[in-house]
Amino acid sequence: MQLIDIGVNLTHDSLAREREAVLARAYEAGVCQLVLTGTSQAESEKALAFCQELDDSGQHLFCTAGVHPHDARHWNADSHRHFRDLLAQPQARAVGECGLDFNRDFSPRTQQERAFAEQLALAVELRLPVFIHERDASERLLAILRDYRDQLGAAVVHCFTGERDTLYRYLDLDLHIGITGWICDERRGSHLHPLLRDIPAGRLMLESDAPYLLPRSLRPKPKSGRNEPAYLPEVLREVALHRGESAEAVAAHTTACARAFFNLPTL
Repeated sequence: MQLIDIGVNLTHDSLAREREAVLARAYEAGVCQLVLTGTSQAESEKALAFCQELDDSGQHLFCTAGVHPHDARHWNADSHRHFRDLLAQPQARAVGECGLDFNRDFSPRTQQERAFAEQLALAVELRLPVFIHERDASERLLAILRDYRDQLGAAVVHCFTGERDTLYRYLDLDLHIGITGWICDERRGSHLHPLLRDIPAGRLMLESDAPYLLPRSLRPKPKSGRNEPAYLPEVLREVALHRGESAEAVAAHTTACARAFFNLPTL
């Protein structure tokens, strides 16, 4: 049984300092391919360097490159060129993490919208999929995305935590949906359980978002309190439970979906 983690923040200090061991545990757990998330120019460069450093075969580690809405204030006239060069590298498979975050507003909303639109345009230019972040901003995100959707090959709303109406609107735009350990949180993720059956096979992918979102249902709990890609099977278990499918079936169709979305090699 193979799993693909479509979103891991391996460049985060808590994972980066023992990245070889983190990857070894992931592979041992059946997570055979991972997409490292780029969230800024510096972090995207680091994610690409990790892929080149830690995967001689070019078969297991890939990355995204983009600017997270928290850092959208740093998007400037040179950003398009910098990211076009990064995304020309064979390990870089999607534009992002980009989008809108009106929950924390670490960057002004106008700057978030501009950076998101320009990254969508870059994805259209390069014919690459998009890795999207959205918090409390679905209306504006959908409005911006509609202007580019017909030209985009594919896009995934990563770490989906929204309500039924928002999910349906994303699916109506033929977006993919990324599910994390949020669904293992009985305090705030249980509303997602009945929605999992509504996500068609072929549009659903799994991600750890490590080191964040440690599955609360995981037993035993790691002493570090830190999430890792090796715990993705717990997300798989919870997804399978609420979809009424076997873990093997969910692993098969989510892995096939991720391979197609990111154009990853078959192992």
